[in-house]
Amino acid sequence: MPDSQPAKTDAPHHELSPIFRILRFTLIVTIVVLAVWLLGDVMMVVFAATLFAVVLHGLARILRDKARIPYQLAVGLVALVILAAIVTLIYFSGPQISDQFVKLKQALITQYGQLRSRMGTTSWGQFALDHLPKSLGGNEQGGGPSFGAGLANSVTGILSSAFGLLGTVAVILIAGLYFAMSPAIYVDGMLRLVPEGHRPLARKLILSAGNTLWSWTIGQAFDMLAVGLASGIGLAILGVPLAMALGVVAGLCNFIPYIGAIMGAIPAVLIALSQGTRTGLMVAGLYCVIQFLEGNVLAPFIQRHAVHMPPALAILSQTVFGSILGVPGLILASPLTAALLAIGDKATAPLAEDMRTASTMGETPVSQDG
Repeated sequence: MPDSQPAKTDAPHHELSPIFRILRFTLIVTIVVLAVWLLGDVMMVVFAATLFAVVLHGLARILRDKARIPYQLAVGLVALVILAAIVTLIYFSGPQISDQFVKLKQALITQYGQLRSRMGTTSWGQFALDHLPKSLGGNEQGGGPSFGAGLANSVTGILSSAFGLLGTVAVILIAGLYFAMSPAIYVDGMLRLVPEGHRPLARKLILSAGNTLWSWTIGQAFDMLAVGLASGIGLAILGVPLAMALGVVAGLCNFIPYIGAIMGAIPAVLIALSQGTRTGLMVAGLYCVIQFLEGNVLAPFIQRHAVHMPPALAILSQTVFGSILGVPGLILASPLTAALLAIGDKATAPLAEDMRTASTMGETPVSQDG
């Protein structure tokens, strides 16, 4: 009889173990959701600083390997070069760019008013205005600022927004510099928060996410530069006013894949319409050609050295993060998703051949290696 007592106490422990794991998982998910909801803005600042640190780290490692200098010195030199490039750009081109952005904002508001008046003279245009909410430029009460003012402020208010967010930008840059100076301290600190048995996997996931962010950022920088130059040169050839500012807008908006292409094209088409319908159609065609070449020539070349993100997933992630975290979430949705995809890829085993569905769906099977 005395020997049977421990067996009775052990049974409930094994039965409650799965319940305990479910409760623990539910608690963790709840804490994460609450943290994102309550501290979303802070988390976006931390992630932006991390992204900047990844860029500094990657460039510093290249400089260290080429010049055979200490890592911290390489980080300092990279930061000084970036700062000097920004100061030089502002000194030589800042007034001209600022003037073009001010003119672009005024031109967008004027063109919006003219377009709205033109729509009001036709039956279909008046129908559209009557059924669109005020926030989108219509007559129906929907709250929020008018579409013209909102578009001008959101697309062309970059410089004023930069000054308004100067404190946040300074925090991001300074924190990113410190992260890049001693990345091992912060990575090792995160690993110490992980149970010892899971640390090798956690280390692998963190390093994989960092490498993915570096590849994504470099690829996106080349993509933005190519789209911005092509847009500015094309608009100048077509004789569209403020071509340089519109090219800068197109390049910056291209940081947000897919949705950013539309955001960058709208102001250029509106400005072109002030020169005539033919010019507007030509500008729309120009942006279609640029995006076609970017999506079918440039992006595949970059993705071979960077990271592939399914288009539907990219757009859905922008919608989700934008809805939860606002504009910062929309801007940083793609690198966040790229990092999460890299973590998921390393944390899960690849599908076996008999489990893949490409053939069943009628697609050409694609290798899952890498």
